[in-house]
Amino acid sequence: MSAIDYEIRTPGGSPEAIEEHSRPADLEALRPLPRISVHAFCETDTMHRVVERLGQDRRMSKVNLRVTSGSTDAAANMFAAAPTPNLIILETDAEPADVLTELAPLAQVCDPSTRVIVIGRHNDISLYRDLIRNGISEYLVGPVKMQDLLGAIAAIFVDPEAEPLGRSIAFIGAKGGVGSSTIAHNCAFGISSLFSTETILADLDLAYGTANIDFDQDPAQGIAEAVYAPERLDEVFLDRLLTKCSEHLSLLAAPSLLDRAYDFDRAAFQPVVEVLQRSAPVAVLDVPHAWNEWTRSLLAEVDEIVITATPDLANLRNTKNLLDALKKLRPNDKAPHLVLNQVGMPKRPEITPSDFLQPLEVEPIAIIPFDAQLFGNAANSGRMISELDAKSPTAETFSQIAHVVTGRNSAKKIRKGGLSKVLGLLARK
Repeated sequence: MSAIDYEIRTPGGSPEAIEEHSRPADLEALRPLPRISVHAFCETDTMHRVVERLGQDRRMSKVNLRVTSGSTDAAANMFAAAPTPNLIILETDAEPADVLTELAPLAQVCDPSTRVIVIGRHNDISLYRDLIRNGISEYLVGPVKMQDLLGAIAAIFVDPEAEPLGRSIAFIGAKGGVGSSTIAHNCAFGISSLFSTETILADLDLAYGTANIDFDQDPAQGIAEAVYAPERLDEVFLDRLLTKCSEHLSLLAAPSLLDRAYDFDRAAFQPVVEVLQRSAPVAVLDVPHAWNEWTRSLLAEVDEIVITATPDLANLRNTKNLLDALKKLRPNDKAPHLVLNQVGMPKRPEITPSDFLQPLEVEPIAIIPFDAQLFGNAANSGRMISELDAKSPTAETFSQIAHVVTGRNSAKKIRKGGLSKVLGLLARK
């Protein structure tokens, strides 16, 4: 038969056993895929469901994915009269000796640049070697998991030599006034100073953003110029819009003016986030408390989400709604992080932390006691908590949050320490 003529891209490692290339992929480590077209041909309902779930993953947001119930013959017939996509995924139950023969008609109609992933039933190293030798990009033994298929696609289309994309962390409040921006700003400062990591803080609340006040800055330009001129946006243009807040922290400030209505399309902030991720290892996004097309789209695509709530009934309802909505938007990602803030405010009736958390079925990464003097002094002086009092328990809590959201520590350890302090504070009342 004629070989399928495109570049051979074998997986890393020695192909002594196909299982070596079928280990579960680390979803969090996978980068978003580029704008490619993918067409999958599935012979079983199980594989069809896997591909459908694949299409819902946020790393596939730029991918044009089609799924067809059919065999290799169906693919060959379809592409005899149509151009082939960037990637074809084929499921086959053929015996090892018949797989190459089954692929022959498709080989005659494939474009030279098209890649092919074959999913078969047999763990046969000789078959694997024959397929790779004949130009197949990857052979997986079914049934495959969604993350393994996504990892195989990423291995083909994401350049391992390219500069890594920065981590995007979005902070949003379950209700207005819960302190989400304060936590975002302190965490951004903590990430940049604790780990000496270049960090960009982007204030996405164009009307009422407070990052410029919290860092005692008055920049002439900021995120408005980036959002309203996407055609000019690149790393060089972004650098002109950034304001230096500390050695490793830069600010993309909001105008905080009401001279216009800030209505945005669904993908308005996507170019900004992409450039931020190319420009720094960490991008902290201070997202306003709103629920519209652009906030939904943004939250669906970032790497990490931190929800801040205070212990009252409205926050409990809103946090539950947020968690449920984000689970649908991000079905293959872990749940957002939760920070319970302003706990133990004098004379305010509130829900106890344990009662607040029970219906949510999540563990908080931090519980921050109410401290009007500490936070008020920091806000009025344009300084972060760790600058004002580096030895305070609250500064330590922000340090722990920074460790969690950057993947340097476990949330379970953080939660126990924060909760015990708050319970002690409440017991003294």
